[in-house]
Amino acid sequence: MKSVILVRHAKSSWDDISVKDFDRPLNERGKRDAPVMAQRLLDRKININAFIASPAKRAQKTATIFAETYGIDKDTITKVPDLYLPAPEAFWSAIENAPAAAQTIAVFSHNPGITEFANSLTSIRVDDMPTCAMFAVTAAVDDWKDFRNAEKTFWFFDYPKAI
Repeated sequence: MKSVILVRHAKSSWDDISVKDFDRPLNERGKRDAPVMAQRLLDRKININAFIASPAKRAQKTATIFAETYGIDKDTITKVPDLYLPAPEAFWSAIENAPAAAQTIAVFSHNPGITEFANSLTSIRVDDMPTCAMFAVTAAVDDWKDFRNAEKTFWFFDYPKAI
């Protein structure tokens, strides 16, 4: 069984309009939401074996907060440039290249691509993945290369304001 948790980056700052989109940091709400959402995964006893993220600052910081919550070194986060402003193929490539030993991976990326990709996986649809939302699916496969064509089962959808 392989599981993928798609995570949209936490809320970013628009305080300085001169900052390039790629370099926007998290705002205060994002810094609060990310550890809360990571803790929700821990509370569900979900063991994440690999963290894969867009190299954009806000996605990297979100992934770092999740990794730190899990006691994982941030240097183990795999940066995938194509996950910034992603097309569906970027997600498939990231998943197919996940470490073979990993059973559950977290993939951190951006809208609108992450919502579109989430909606392509199962019959469950979300209008929009809010910042720091998580959409998870599982598939009865042993190899990440088989994940794309396998039947996926919706696992959960969670976001900061869900409580």
